[in-house]
Amino acid sequence: METQLLMNALHLSGAALACFAVLSRGLTLFKGVQGNLPNPAGRKIFVALQHLSMTLLAATGIALLVMKNFDVQPWFYAKIILFLALLSALSKAYRKEDSIALNQRRAGLFLAAVALSAIFGLVLIQPNFG
Repeated sequence: METQLLMNALHLSGAALACFAVLSRGLTLFKGVQGNLPNPAGRKIFVALQHLSMTLLAATGIALLVMKNFDVQPWFYAKIILFLALLSALSKAYRKEDSIALNQRRAGLFLAAVALSAIFGLVLIQPNFG
């Protein structure tokens, strides 16, 4: 039971870190942009923070899933789909190509924020789809 509590705490910490990483890295799309690219100041730190938080979320999520013997509620599948949408939107927003317009990058950030908010809503409400 202690291990599951520790994993829950790490997963929650990863979620908080992910929120901070998405919001702080999102500011680079609004301040100090260079053409169609985000502000390069602190890029390595923001990328590392975002990768760390998403990896922590995925690893602790998989560990919790194994601990529960893959016994999940129906809303869990929506959470996984939203997590994949979050990753996809963030990869679109921060791709290194100059051909992606700044408005498209900001739209990707907006979609990522909506997906992150929806994940938190699902976790808090835990609806019964059945």
